[in-house]
Amino acid sequence: MRLHPLTALTAAGCAAVITTAAGSWPLSLAVALAAALLAVRAGAGMRVLAAAGVILAPLCLSLLVLHGLFFPEGHTVLAQWGPARVTAEGLGFALELASRTAASVLVLLLFSFTVSVPDLLAALASRRIPPQFSFVLASTLTLVPAMAGRLERIRHAQEARGLVVRRGLLTRLAAARLQAVPLVLGLIEDAGVRAQALEARGFGGPGPRTSYRQLEDPPRQRIFRAAALLLAAAAVVLRLVTAWPAAVPA
Repeated sequence: MRLHPLTALTAAGCAAVITTAAGSWPLSLAVALAAALLAVRAGAGMRVLAAAGVILAPLCLSLLVLHGLFFPEGHTVLAQWGPARVTAEGLGFALELASRTAASVLVLLLFSFTVSVPDLLAALASRRIPPQFSFVLASTLTLVPAMAGRLERIRHAQEARGLVVRRGLLTRLAAARLQAVPLVLGLIEDAGVRAQALEARGFGGPGPRTSYRQLEDPPRQRIFRAAALLLAAAAVVLRLVTAWPAAVPA
């Protein structure tokens, strides 16, 4: 049975919210692995993993540096180089944050690479969602899958102009910065072009809208969306309730 676009969107968003609220690295790793397996099954495994690698590599490296080496609450010192201390508590905290971020990124990338954007826009229009929100969501979903290919073309162009990436962390970070700047600027330019094209076609105009795409929304999927939203809300409330005593000074 084919998933309704809103069902896929709800599943991805609720999975990210629940994983973040739980704060458990085994659950985060399980969700990330499940998202990767579903991406492979859907035929988008390489694209999802490539885009996830581009996003997660600098984030995980920064988490390792910040919390793995400079964690003030760490007591179990594994290694030390001057002010930098590798502590078990810092590595555990970095692992928890990295796994949580990886799970959220993978489930959202899985949704963006597998959803049909025209079907999603039709589903949002049938729910009377503001067109501005639909435009932002559609632009994001169409730009994200192109990031991996665009980054590969930027790397090839820079290497043709004489960029040499040598071994070493600093050299690789400098090369990543040189590739990230044109990538972000290109994505912003593409978003502006798409906005002008849609605005010229009356996408942001007021008034009733007619959709020529009819989507089937089975009752079971509507029940699943309601249950997933309630479960995500309960996970957030439980997280706030359990964190409240620790936040209040004795």
